[in-house]
Amino acid sequence: MTEYEDEPVRGLPGYLPSDEHMVWQGVPQWRALARRVFHTRKVIVYFALLILYSVVQRVSAEQSFAQIAGGVAWQLLLGGASVGILTLLAWLYARSTVYTITNRRIVVRFGVALPMMVNIPWDRIESADFRSFADGSGDIVLRPTPKGRVSYWTLWPNVRPWHFNPVQPALRGIPDAGRVAVLIAQSVGEQAASQTRSEPGSEWSSGTAAA
Repeated sequence: MTEYEDEPVRGLPGYLPSDEHMVWQGVPQWRALARRVFHTRKVIVYFALLILYSVVQRVSAEQSFAQIAGGVAWQLLLGGASVGILTLLAWLYARSTVYTITNRRIVVRFGVALPMMVNIPWDRIESADFRSFADGSGDIVLRPTPKGRVSYWTLWPNVRPWHFNPVQPALRGIPDAGRVAVLIAQSVGEQAASQTRSEPGSEWSSGTAAA
């Protein structure tokens, strides 16, 4: 894992070797990150309930319309600012993140204040699963081998939420996640077959993509 200062190829630390080629490259959708990483909908619901409760309390206390409106106004302002900040963070993270799949590895370039890159070779991935959502985006979760362990807080938000042992890297909020999961499974399978051919008698667990 290294910081990057220059990208000769977008999303990659350098030019690919002659025996490696790009299979897919994409970025997360900022709206998907806003909803599922920064939970903007839950924040909206929270402030809506808070405002409703406040209105009920003020009406019960027989406050004037001006007093009720003044109390609601600052709560709306606070709620709007909170959602706005979270949405901005989602946009910044989406803008700074690039997922790259090659026939040998997956590369995750991410980070707003401190851009970083993580390279995960396919021989350190056991399987890949994906989950689709109503907005057309999806998350792909990578299940690493013991040698493929990564730090949760370093890789966040590109991880499966609340899974610390082992940490499961994830491609969050990408379009057409089902097709990308199939490409990952094919790349892992090809890597397994190549390793088997080069090392007769060795054992390797190929990756799978769960629909």
